[in-house]
Amino acid sequence: MEHYLLPKLPYPENAFEPRISAETFEYHHGKHHQAYVKKLNKLIEGSAFEALSLEEIIMRSHAESQTAIFNNAAQNWNHTFFWNCLSPETDQPTGELLNAINRDFGSLNDFKQQFHKKAVALFGSGWVWLVKSPVKGGRLTIESTSNADNPLILRTARTPILTCDVWEHAYYIDYRNERPKFVEMVVDIFNWRFASQNYESTSAAPGMLSGEGKDRERRIKPQPKPRAAA
Repeated sequence: MEHYLLPKLPYPENAFEPRISAETFEYHHGKHHQAYVKKLNKLIEGSAFEALSLEEIIMRSHAESQTAIFNNAAQNWNHTFFWNCLSPETDQPTGELLNAINRDFGSLNDFKQQFHKKAVALFGSGWVWLVKSPVKGGRLTIESTSNADNPLILRTARTPILTCDVWEHAYYIDYRNERPKFVEMVVDIFNWRFASQNYESTSAAPGMLSGEGKDRERRIKPQPKPRAAA
């Protein structure tokens, strides 16, 4: 039984052309993301992880140093979140989120410049996140994580607001090795409606798993069975 299925994109593969090609989504979503889903299903089959939510799998596998399970679960979550961070419709932050951006970065343009700088500076593969930090009075900060790591596993959990994938497979078809151009494009197509939903959330794992139907990850729940001891 497949416990996790590849979530559908919330827009057509060609929705961002020519900035992001349909071919990029075909490979990035249809092959890379799909591979993480398939590997995760295989790794958790017959284990106590089958009965857990994706967020619970991420947290438990990280705590138990189950590296393979963690990498594939986290990359599944990260990619699903990333797809929802993009919008083919021109959008701008408003309301409480815009006020927080102005408070913590100076202006929207200042935020974009700082986010771009952080993403370009990240060595190797990983993710850059706009997060709400509970240890700083709910202030917004920009964080970078390597490989599959995400804000859910940080010592003090941050609420992810937006992210940008800076693994090379995210942009090589369209931008070759020009990460700066890719990141500049991404910050201009952020889905600020989705970001506002996440900013207003009180959960450390918001948005894309419990939001609108078209953004919902489809999960097949296993039949009840005895839980293995922790």
